[in-house]
Amino acid sequence: MDFLQPATWAEALEAKAAHPDAVPIAGGTDVMVGLNFGHLRPARLLDLTRVADLRDWQVADGAVRLGAGVSYARVINELGDRLPGLAMASRTIGSPQIRNRGTVAGNLATASPAGDAHPALLAAGAEVEVASARGTRRIPIDDFYTGVKRNAMDEDELIAAVHVALASGPQQYSKIGTRNAMVIAVAAFGLALHPDRRAVGTGIGSAAPTPRRAPAAEEFLAGELDSSGLWDSRAELPEATIARFGELVAAAAAPIDDVRGSARYRVHALSVMARRALTWAWADHRSATEEA
Repeated sequence: MDFLQPATWAEALEAKAAHPDAVPIAGGTDVMVGLNFGHLRPARLLDLTRVADLRDWQVADGAVRLGAGVSYARVINELGDRLPGLAMASRTIGSPQIRNRGTVAGNLATASPAGDAHPALLAAGAEVEVASARGTRRIPIDDFYTGVKRNAMDEDELIAAVHVALASGPQQYSKIGTRNAMVIAVAAFGLALHPDRRAVGTGIGSAAPTPRRAPAAEEFLAGELDSSGLWDSRAELPEATIARFGELVAAAAAPIDDVRGSARYRVHALSVMARRALTWAWADHRSATEEA
């Protein structure tokens, strides 16, 4: 296969325009697995590791612009206070070696339903910045996933960055696997409380053809918190509210039976993870007032 190695972002976009079939590679944690197992045999690889612009992140207009080359390890070490949900998800990914190489943008490009970053990005309402020689556009995270390992990018586009709003409230992430580390998720769940706009964000992983939110659960919980004045009072959550939230999250899933777990188990696990995540996040929300 041919190996393309642009030194600048402009050169990378030109190369992708000239060779739309070129497969981008940065961390290589997904691409190399595909190559090694013979599942992927591209005519060309487009190496992005020399493009310095992709390794930067900035904060502007209340959001982090996370360059496509920023590793999971850097998300954990440099952005844990700003993007806590994504940092939690990043800590569950692979080994230290994988976290030092892999990137959130790589997770997005692969678009696997089991990708660990997706629930946190969905809960935070992220946007994916994609670019080509024709220009740049931003795709809301809800519209990015179009099918199993398929995304909304055109064949001449590359991911430039991910835009994630700075956390205005507590965030949580839970993942269940067949063991405790270095494992693909059987099911995963992300939660973000947005007290600044009285909203709730959710993200479900490895329990549907694509990563997805649980809109009914979000609307229910936000409505309960608003109508009962809990956003401001920060009193204890009623057990019935927690239980109903878990039920609605589980109802949003559409899992399958596979070698890692049954559909029934995934639905049950999501209900448990949703209840726990909400309990932990609400405890953080309450403690923020006590500390203040």
